[in-house]
Parts: sequence; structure tokens; C-alpha cells
Amino acid sequence: MDQVDAVVVGAGVVGLAVARQLALAGREVLILEAAARFGTGASARNSEVIHAGIYYPPGSLKARLCVRGRERLYEFCAGRAIPHRRCEKLIVATTDAELPGLARVAATAQANGVELTRLDRAAAQALEPQLSCAAALHSPLTGIIDSQACMLALLGDAESRGASLACGSALTRVVLSDGAALIGVNGAQPALRARTLVNCAGVQAPQVARLMEGLSPAQIPAAYFVKGSYFALKGRAPFERLIYPLPDAGGLGIHLTLDLGSRARFGPDVEWVDSCDYRVDARRAPAFYAAIRRYWPALPDGALEPAYAGVRPRISGPGEPLADFRIDDVRTHGVPGLINLFGIESPGLTASLAIADEVVDRLR
Repeated sequence: MDQVDAVVVGAGVVGLAVARQLALAGREVLILEAAARFGTGASARNSEVIHAGIYYPPGSLKARLCVRGRERLYEFCAGRAIPHRRCEKLIVATTDAELPGLARVAATAQANGVELTRLDRAAAQALEPQLSCAAALHSPLTGIIDSQACMLALLGDAESRGASLACGSALTRVVLSDGAALIGVNGAQPALRARTLVNCAGVQAPQVARLMEGLSPAQIPAAYFVKGSYFALKGRAPFERLIYPLPDAGGLGIHLTLDLGSRARFGPDVEWVDSCDYRVDARRAPAFYAAIRRYWPALPDGALEPAYAGVRPRISGPGEPLADFRIDDVRTHGVPGLINLFGIESPGLTASLAIADEVVDRLR
């Protein structure tokens, strides 16, 4: 049986960050990725926003790791010349009735150590003349990033320290025994022994955990699939900053984000689905027009076209409070050397380097 010190399952941005941090700590690392290349799941199907840490409940893992991860990510981008831009963001109350919600967002951000500036209508429109709002919060710390370039840099660092990536390698069986994980790939019997196993499989993380013989089913959360579609704007947007409505029950609302070429896209919306489905239904466009015109009334008819969709790796169901990140270690499940990451949705990209630090610290 082949032996390796540590196996990371999943080569999205979080898995690559964890593999890099393990390799930097001197561990021998093998990354198993079921797809034909790295970073094809949620890491390639999001808004590519570097979040400031505004919305998450104070004291939660999301809040702590987002704030720490944001600073780590900006430093990493600067040190590796990864394309990014601190483009700023406005969170808007579109009517006076939404002003209390804006105040609640500001209070949560302040509790997380994130300072926002409140702007009245005139001040907000001085920054973004096409914006319609009653008031806004200005976030100077929000940015955008080339997520593919970021993942390439993470993988490069890991491989430079001896880590290996095996694509087309779907984990299909794990036997947890005698302080090690015996791993089978692509339907074969276990032929790989690892002292450490880190499950970073994103939306598939609960399914991967269910393959682990020796892990109690009670330690595995239910998986929910929440699809978010994006529509792109034809032509150039008249905005220089990201524009976000107030968050809704399922997410942060249909917001305007920009890529590094200043092209605009809108989304994601919230659609509960039974499996990963990345097709964008053009029939969802009318709801997008209605949501966007609340803060950009001048959006022309016919200006939107389907772009792409992603699926959030959620572990809380419809009508339930949004679950925090779960990083389950031996104190949770009693299995030495095993870390399961569940529910690592947004702000997972922003928090990725801080999540990696947390995982390596817990393994120590």
C-alpha cells in the first residue's frame, strides 16, 4: 500500500490553500480532485469578490476568518502579482423603509471590526450618479480578484514545496483505522494510506464524508443545493464600484459586480435545487430586471444576457438561519488526523488563506 503524509480532497480555492499551507509546514501532500482540472466548481462560479467581513454574525467563523482572510488575501495578491483591485462597494437602502436594515448591517460590520461610512442620497449619487437610493454604506475594503490566477499561485506554491495534484481522481472509499485513512480512488479498493485527511470537497463535502467508514453519520450534516444564476450586462456599466442591495433571506441579494475588465454582471439569485445544475434559465431574467431597477432604474430593456451559474455548498435548509462554516476536527468527531470542512460557501474565497491557517493549527 502506498503511503503519504496528508491527503487533501478537492482542488478548489480552499483545498489548494489548505494544501499550500500544509506543504509550507513541511508536510508531504497529495491533492485529489475528481474533475479533469483544478478549480472548476464553486471556485470558478462566483462573484470573485474580496469581502470586507460585513454581514456575518459577530464571533462566527465566517466573520473571523473573512476579516483575517481578507488581509491575508490582499497581501498574497500583492506578493504574487495576482490581478485584483480594491474597487470599493456601496450597500444601498433603496427606500426609507429599508433604512433600519441598513443600520443593522452597519452595526454588524462594526461588531466585526469593519468600518463603513454612511452616505445620504446626495453623497452616494456623487460617487455613482446612476444610483437610486435613500442612503448607502460605503465599504473601502471590498475588492475583486482573478480567482483562476489566485488558484494557480496557490497550486504553484504547494507544488514548489513538493505537493502533488492528481486530477480525475474521485475518492470513492475511505476506511478510518488505527490513526490513518485508507483511501480508494475511482472505484478501486483502498491502496493509499494517509496520516492526515482533509475534506475540502465543497458542495460534495457531505457526500465525501459519507464514504468514510469509521465516521459516525451523526457527524455529517445534510447537504442542500442552492443555485445562483448570473446575468451579464451588454456594454459597459455606468458604475465604478460594486452595488449591493440589502441582504435577503437566502443571500446578499442580486448585486452588481465588476470583473477586472470593468464588465458588469448581476447575481446571484437563490434557487433551491436537487443537484448541481449549471445551466442558466433565460426565463429568470424578468426577476433580475426588477431587482436591479430598484437601484439602477435606467437599466435598458434587453441589456442582460445569461452568463453562468454556481451552486452554494449549504448545510442549512430553506427557512433556516444561514449556517456558519463548519471545520470539524478530532474534538468534534473523535477521529485523529481527519478534518471535514462543511458549508464553506461565501465568503470562502476571501477566507481561504485564513481557513488554511485554521486547519493546520487544528492538526497541530
